[in-house]
Parts: sequence; structure tokens; C-alpha cells
Amino acid sequence: MAGRTADASLPSRMIRAARGDVNTYEDVERDVNATSQAAIVVLIVAIATGIGRITSDNVGGLIFGVIAAFVGWIVWSFVTYWVGTKIFGTAETRATPGELLRTLGFARAPGVLNIIGLIPVLGWIIWPVTWIWSLVLGVIAIRQALDFSTGRAIGTALVALIPVLIVEGILLIIPAALF
Repeated sequence: MAGRTADASLPSRMIRAARGDVNTYEDVERDVNATSQAAIVVLIVAIATGIGRITSDNVGGLIFGVIAAFVGWIVWSFVTYWVGTKIFGTAETRATPGELLRTLGFARAPGVLNIIGLIPVLGWIIWPVTWIWSLVLGVIAIRQALDFSTGRAIGTALVALIPVLIVEGILLIIPAALF
């Protein structure tokens, strides 16, 4: 396929996505086979985050964290698709929900560093850093998948993020109530 990056392996794509490489986001947007890779990225990040929080959470928290990560990814992708095409879309905006699933899945790649949360002092620092980093990458992913300006991508990301934070928040509160 013309324009594809040379290395489509998961580790290479994750590193390039974490660096904000626009070509990587374009590549995974077009590669329908990258949906499973995006799901693996979400799983790896969810597990790394769970391990990084293991000192403050129990196994139930890890399980619900993985569930919250997947639900959040799916909700953000579909809400972003709707907001981006119906509210912020232009005549040139062309996308599918799958393109958003792939690009936004890879935008979560920096979350792998959340495993550093095992180190007591660094845990409080790393989570906000990776969250903001992933949000910035989310804007890049949205911009590339929806083929519009950075301003429209920021607006789309912020509007679409509201329901995601609500859903993930509810899913992360459940373990505290149950365990």
C-alpha cells in the first residue's frame, strides 16, 4: 500500500505513535487490520496502569481498570466519530468509527509508562503526564482520522471526552464499592 510506513509491528507503531508521528496515525487509520493492534495497545496500557496502581488498588481494581479502559476507548471513539462528523465536520470530513478506534487506541501508547507508578514518589507524577500526553496524541489522532484542522480536533476531543470521563469514572468507582 502506497504511503505506508516501513514497519507495521506493534512495538514500532506504539513508539512512533507516542512520538506523535503523523504518518503512523495515517497508516493505522487506513490499515483495517490495525484494529486488533489498537485493542492490544489499550490492553497493555490498562495492565501497566493497573500494575502501577497495585499498591493502592486490589485485583478487583485492576479488573475494573481494564474494563474501564476498553469501555472508555470504545465510547471515546464512537462519541468522537459522532461529534467530529456531525458537529465539527466539514464537507471534506470523511471517517469511519473503525478509523477512530485505531487512531485513538494508538494515542493511548504513552500510558505504558504508568507502570512506573510502582515507584512511590513517581506514581503521582507519571499518571498526569501520560494522561496529558495521550490527550495531545488523541488530538493528533482525531485530526488525522477526520481530516480537519487542529482547532476542530481540539474541540471534538474536548466535547467527546466529557461522556468518556463520566463512564470511566463510574467504572472505576465500582471496585471501591464492591471490594
